[in-house]
Formats: sequence, C-alpha cells, structure tokens
Amino acid sequence: MILYLHGFRSSPNSFKARVMAARLAALGRGAEWCCPMLPVSPLETVALAESLVAAAAPQRVTVVGSSLGGYFATHLAEKHGWSAVLLNPAVVPQRDLSQYLGEQPLWHGGGSIVVEPHHLDELRALGVASITRPERYYLMAATGDEVLDYREMLAHYPGARTTLIEGSDHAISEFEQYVDDVLAFCDAEDLEPPAPRAAA
Repeated sequence: MILYLHGFRSSPNSFKARVMAARLAALGRGAEWCCPMLPVSPLETVALAESLVAAAAPQRVTVVGSSLGGYFATHLAEKHGWSAVLLNPAVVPQRDLSQYLGEQPLWHGGGSIVVEPHHLDELRALGVASITRPERYYLMAATGDEVLDYREMLAHYPGARTTLIEGSDHAISEFEQYVDDVLAFCDAEDLEPPAPRAAA
C-alpha cells in the first residue's frame, strides 16, 4: 500500500499526488494507491491514516508525505515501522502554521478550513524529536523551496536516503522526473540495515 498524505490546504488533486496516481495506474498498480482528503485536525489525520491501513491490511505500507503530510508520515513511520518518503516535509509545523490561524482557503476545488489553536497543540503532540532507522526514510528536498527551509529538513533526517534538488520549488514542479525513484524506494524489498560482517 502506498499511502499519500497531502500538505496543508492541499488535497488528493495536488500535482504530486496526481503524478503518482497516474504512474501507478500506467503500471497496472492502481490498487496499491490510497490518497485520502485529510481533515484539518492533526490527530484526526493520523487516526484516518491508521484506519485506512487497518482496513486494507496490506503486507507492506509506505507512507508518502508532502509538506505537512511529511510531518504526519514521520510520526506514522516511527509509530508503526512503516517506510516513508518525505517531499519537502514540514519539520516544525506548529511554528510555521501559527500565522495561519482562522479560516484558510483550500488550494483545490474551493472551500476552506478553520485552523484553531488546539490544532497547533495536536501538532506538537505528534512531534518526532529524532528519527530511528534512517534507512526507512527517503527525503526529497528542494533548495528553492519558497515555503520551508531545506536545511531544516536535512538536519532532521540525518542518514536518510536523500535527493537534494538544486533550485525547484515547494511543489517540486519537476516531480515527474523523480516519481520512478520514489516508487523504487516504495518497492525496495529490504529496508533493514545490513547484517554486521564478521572480521576476516
């Protein structure tokens, strides 16, 4: 199962989600794809993700998180041992979103959400101080991200497989170039660390 968690004010119609869905469909793997519309509440978002996985009972889960979705993906990867792909992930969203309290328009399809102070508290509760098993993570960070600082991303995911994109933007507008790399990571049979070798 490939579970895609979109970013703040985004939706399953986001550019990267549509690219991934189309690629999987072209490969005849559409049944693996799951990309829900996420609630504004961080705790409800995590509960929704967990319920979707529980209902599908897949043999393996990779959670792909974009921006704020990357923050949720990190929490879920640490809690459940899933592998995670992080696309320009938010590292300290409770700080970044404090300026977005109140009603906020959605990017796709109209409508809005209301961000309340307790949502920032929920974000704090989901924080991961430091990741374990960095081989479980694939970080994609763009130096040209106009929303989030790629240096915070690099510092938060030490040892993770990393693609650092020079330039680009928060949306990773060239994502079609990288979607097969993401799927290759999702398909990797063994994300366990290699066994220690005996000294010769």
